[in-house]
Amino acid sequence: MILAWVIVASFYVLASLGAKGHLPDRLGLFLTSIIAISLAMHVCIRFLAPNSSQVLLPIATLLNGVGYVEIARWNPTAAGYQALWFLISAVALVATLTVVRRVRDLDRYRYLTLLAALGLLLLPLVPHIGQNIGGARLWVYIGPISFQPVEIAKILLVFFFASYFAANRELLSTPTQRIGRRQIVPLKVLLPILFAWGISMAILGAENDIGFALLLFALFISLLWVTTGLKTYVVLGVGLFAGGMFVLASYFSQVHTRLSLWLNPWTICQSAVHSCQLAYGWYAIAGGGITGTGLGLGPLWTGTISDLTSDMIFAAVGQELGFLGIVLVVCLFAAFVGEGFHIAQRATSDYVRLAATGLTAMLGFQAFFIMAGVLRVLPFTGITLPFVAYGGSSLFANYLIVALLLRISDENSLDRRGGEIVAVKFKKP
Repeated sequence: MILAWVIVASFYVLASLGAKGHLPDRLGLFLTSIIAISLAMHVCIRFLAPNSSQVLLPIATLLNGVGYVEIARWNPTAAGYQALWFLISAVALVATLTVVRRVRDLDRYRYLTLLAALGLLLLPLVPHIGQNIGGARLWVYIGPISFQPVEIAKILLVFFFASYFAANRELLSTPTQRIGRRQIVPLKVLLPILFAWGISMAILGAENDIGFALLLFALFISLLWVTTGLKTYVVLGVGLFAGGMFVLASYFSQVHTRLSLWLNPWTICQSAVHSCQLAYGWYAIAGGGITGTGLGLGPLWTGTISDLTSDMIFAAVGQELGFLGIVLVVCLFAAFVGEGFHIAQRATSDYVRLAATGLTAMLGFQAFFIMAGVLRVLPFTGITLPFVAYGGSSLFANYLIVALLLRISDENSLDRRGGEIVAVKFKKP
């Protein structure tokens, strides 16, 4: 944590010196806030989950800090809101650890979590509440409060998938129904989970939310493969994905536009200035080179890139911190995902193991999709880079994932310790 504080504080000072030529006006307030909030989380974790992983929170803090420095550099107003959401997210992390004492108890509420997730997904479609922004109907406005319900819904869907897959693992892994000369898994086992996934995808399609639709698809197929170990599901998933993309590109204008931007952003940028997001992002990353232009020293035209501090913040990092900054961010996400999978491996029940795997995969896929989109490895989806990009709903959900993984990690240590005590107690003399 101390190392994270030092790096973030140094970046914040350098960004101000580069952009304004003097130390930040509120350096003391910034240092006090980030240290106090993250230290309070650390102390609460030591009391509420003393045997949990000590890696996740420092990684999240460092990613959050790097993102905040870039947000403050290009959009000081948004930085103020991001700081407020950091505080709210910290409270949510502590509250989650206080309320959820054992993650395995959530297995009792399988269909309740599904109903809650579907309800949240439907909220943006409610008239006078849901709002269409940037072609996607994701936002809900209730008075002065606005948020994206899908950020919480995706976590609830992880627990539903984990519960259903754990309960039907043997049936999903053993083909028992014969069609011709081949044996397949009974359709009655697949129908409920396909129905839940299909409804979720249909709702996201109606909302033009291609990014989260892709995210849920990848989560569904990966959890199904982890549960059964059957490569058939992976092949089937790739086939469904290819067919789905063809259909979506034909009937949904947003999908067609994103594919066109991915294949040839230069031509489209010449015909529509508002579509220069990807092209300018590439210029920004190219301008950074290996070591970057330096924090606060990026050219002013970078600030004109659409959604620079949210969807395109990876390009801002690449410009001012260079290839080395990109490597730093990628390595931090790799370390987070690696620790999450390690926590999943140590779980003592199928449900908890799948829940930890799903939560980790969800965050890892989200980071990969947006970074690959900015670099044009994949079509640009417009989802946020976890912990780094501006967005209160995303930051809130990401810290909930950290809290749940910490609770699972603490459970694993207690369960293993209890198992060792029982083994010693009943050991024959």
